[in-house]
Amino acid sequence: KIGEREFLSQDIEQVWDYALDLKYFHEASHMAAIVPILIAEKAVKNEAWRETLEMSENNKDKVYKPICINPFGIKEILNFFCRIDGKKNSGGSLDGWENSRYCPTPSIIEAARILFQRHSVEEIAQNEAGKNLTITYKRILEIIDEAQREGRHCICFVTGVPGAGKTLVGLNLSAQRIDEKEKTHAVFLSGNGPLVKVLREALTRDALLSARKRGERTTKTEAGKPVEKFIQNVHHFRDDCLKDKRPPSEHIAVFDEAQRAWDLPATANFMRRKKNFIDFNMSEPEFLISCLDRHKDWSAVICLAGGGQEIYRGEAGIGEWLAATNRSFQHWHIYVSDKLSDSEYGDGKALGQAKMHPNCHLEKDLHLSVSLRSFRSEKLSDFVKKLLDLEIQQAKDLFQNLSEKYPIAISRDINRAKNWITQNARGSQRYGLLASSKALRLKPDAIDIRVEIDPAHYFLDGKDDPRSSFYLEDAATEFQSQGLELDWALLAWEGDFRIKNGVWQHWDFRGDRWEHINSLANQKYLKNAYRVLLTRARLGMCIYIPSGNPKDITRLPEFYNETCNYLTSLGIREI
Repeated sequence: KIGEREFLSQDIEQVWDYALDLKYFHEASHMAAIVPILIAEKAVKNEAWRETLEMSENNKDKVYKPICINPFGIKEILNFFCRIDGKKNSGGSLDGWENSRYCPTPSIIEAARILFQRHSVEEIAQNEAGKNLTITYKRILEIIDEAQREGRHCICFVTGVPGAGKTLVGLNLSAQRIDEKEKTHAVFLSGNGPLVKVLREALTRDALLSARKRGERTTKTEAGKPVEKFIQNVHHFRDDCLKDKRPPSEHIAVFDEAQRAWDLPATANFMRRKKNFIDFNMSEPEFLISCLDRHKDWSAVICLAGGGQEIYRGEAGIGEWLAATNRSFQHWHIYVSDKLSDSEYGDGKALGQAKMHPNCHLEKDLHLSVSLRSFRSEKLSDFVKKLLDLEIQQAKDLFQNLSEKYPIAISRDINRAKNWITQNARGSQRYGLLASSKALRLKPDAIDIRVEIDPAHYFLDGKDDPRSSFYLEDAATEFQSQGLELDWALLAWEGDFRIKNGVWQHWDFRGDRWEHINSLANQKYLKNAYRVLLTRARLGMCIYIPSGNPKDITRLPEFYNETCNYLTSLGIREI
């Protein structure tokens, strides 16, 4: 840092981030020792750098803590590391290291920023998961072009494991076809309010900063206008189509989190209470498809649907979209993956529904099977599925392969859990607290999920803002975190979802006591809530399970102990 006299925290984070990016994403650096060095040009000589080495000894990935020196310390540092590490920890030959592939795996926020600048998924995800993403995206383009050429209506279902990049596919399509003057203009629609808010805020902040760097005088509202066209709330689209019976301006609509669209009772109830439509007789998927069906020539609907991701009453899952096409849109062509046989998609019921349609096309390339989010291990979503399905041996086997690259720990002490998270996070890696929306008896641990977080502050603001995730004070629930991600997650596991006698039990805290959840649908939503929470972290997580209190009938130890024993039996280490 030229002219700098101090070793600033943001500069230490910056050089640490460079080192971690090399370790994670640069092929020739995977096995090498990485030593980040911060040189402040005008700083006094720093003799304490050897203490930094001692603090780095336990880092299994051989990424050292940043060493802070002035320019006169460079030779000593280089000689020291050549002696202790030498060729055994090198990245091979210089030419080989320089020419090795760099395959970044950005977070959803980083990816949205890149795509909004009109880059493509091929440029931001070049690893195995990225190849899968590119193939899926190209196939969707072919289907859209065919629909336009043949004058037909089509609906594509892009499915996949949590974090596989379904949202990226939709954002890429919207970014590449953002020109409203073109007939192939696409709109990205999401009913996930927190996701829309966070992505819009991130892109607006970027746009405002860029404008000011160019010397332009603009307001945040003006900077955010193009962003609002790029990412829209599906409810605004729905309301516009209710008012205006003409075809929408877009021929292509991308529906993110499509599994969360409402069934007929939930939609009719909302329309009656909020919109004064007394006899509304369509589910949300059926109405949304009908809006695009108004086009006489052609249209395309792209549904991005996760399996086992429905988390609230009335959310219909992929099944209602398929039922709606069978019921009312027999002239449409539907494209689905032949992989819709997993339990998250109704154990093959969804695939059976799809096959009932006269114009059904099975497409192997429409399913994303590799997680982008957990780039340290694509096995995380598989492990979580087996854990939740109580398939114990398979979960054990998966965890054995997972644990080296993706650390998971358990603690019965909240402060110890917080320490584990903060000690593992390095550089600007984001960490945060998560809990189920039914976790009402975590208040003795100062975790109150009734305190509404602002997702934009939680997921975007820095370590100096108490509203950010870094403070580990406010917990994001499944509703606020679905579709978003952290680098490290501290998941507080409450007694709402607990093991007893080897099976899951589902509970809701009402008034002064826990009550059984008897509805099968609501039991599924609670299980899916934990699926969402368990798959939010890119690098690793700590699960905090309270010890309970024998004097508090709402927090008895037996509400938690068997759940803890089950998780440790899978191989997860208690700290």
